[in-house]
Amino acid sequence: MAGITFSDVTCRYEGASRDSVSHLNLDIKDGEFLVLVGPSGCGKSTVLRMLAGLEEVTSGSIHIGDVDATDLPSQDRDIAMVFQSYALYPHMTVRDNIAFPLKMAKFPKDKMNRRVEEAARLLDLTDYLDRKPKALSGGQRQRVAMGRAIVREPQVFLMDEPLSNLDAKLRVQTRTQISELTTQLDVTTVYVTHDQTEAMTMGHRVAVLKDGVLQQVDTPSNLYDHPANEFVAGFIGSPSMNILSCSVDADGARLENAVVPVPAEVRSRMHADGAIHLGVRPEDFEIVNPEEGFEVHVDLVEELGADAYIHASLSRSSSIKLKSPNVERPVQIIIRTDGRSPIKRFDRLWIAPRGISHFFDAQTGDSLTH
Repeated sequence: MAGITFSDVTCRYEGASRDSVSHLNLDIKDGEFLVLVGPSGCGKSTVLRMLAGLEEVTSGSIHIGDVDATDLPSQDRDIAMVFQSYALYPHMTVRDNIAFPLKMAKFPKDKMNRRVEEAARLLDLTDYLDRKPKALSGGQRQRVAMGRAIVREPQVFLMDEPLSNLDAKLRVQTRTQISELTTQLDVTTVYVTHDQTEAMTMGHRVAVLKDGVLQQVDTPSNLYDHPANEFVAGFIGSPSMNILSCSVDADGARLENAVVPVPAEVRSRMHADGAIHLGVRPEDFEIVNPEEGFEVHVDLVEELGADAYIHASLSRSSSIKLKSPNVERPVQIIIRTDGRSPIKRFDRLWIAPRGISHFFDAQTGDSLTH
């Protein structure tokens, strides 16, 4: 096992107008499961490929344990990679697919068989060792790909969106198995995904990237409760945080008839114009009387059983402005409420924050409390 250190690492492809990864500084602890997450094109797979030795580092250095691996050939890095596409040999049995890297390393047959049997037992593949990949489900094929990585007993596992080809139910089941397996093996693991639910449920820590720049790295709960900026606030959490642009007066941040107290530390860091962005999670809104909140119009109600999500628009006369920290979703207010709600489309509601509020700089989007 080994820890990993990225020191001011930059990758820029020839002819590109900007860095794919820019000045990345990141320490991954020995035995840690770290998830790299972000939207498509943010540079997370490039980080993984640089670590694997499949992409050249433009500047900076990468250490695996005590070894400077920046220019080390891929085969000398003692890592194993699991891909999205499984990359199994269709003409080989499961046993031969798992054993393939050991055959290439000329392992003794008895030692090779012992490792294959152990990997199959860990992955619940013992009954499938003599089958070909075409006779397996998607989840079983992914486990075979993981078995091929496990038998090498590497210092580091790298996983590049390994669950993307699975259906929703199988994805939940397989991510649980991966989490349990990596805990058993106690191997440093770097896992790339664009799915923030995977990131939040699997990682010891999560690193959020945007446009090649590391935005924040922290535990899932700290990312959710203490986002460093509006991008992290909007990307982590499903549905994402509501960001409202409003003004601050002597009483606090004013949302028409609702007033949110503003801590002194936030006031001291605000701009003189009093403008601020207020972040409110869907579960931190409450339906109130008109004199206590601000008006919204219901566009859609998503019934999810125990919970319901209300998607609503501000009234045209509202002084409040909505900002989307995540351009992938429409700019609407989303409120979480109890399931089987009597609220329906075209209803008028008055809402107000009644839970934790987050304060962001109106110009930079940086947290004013982080």
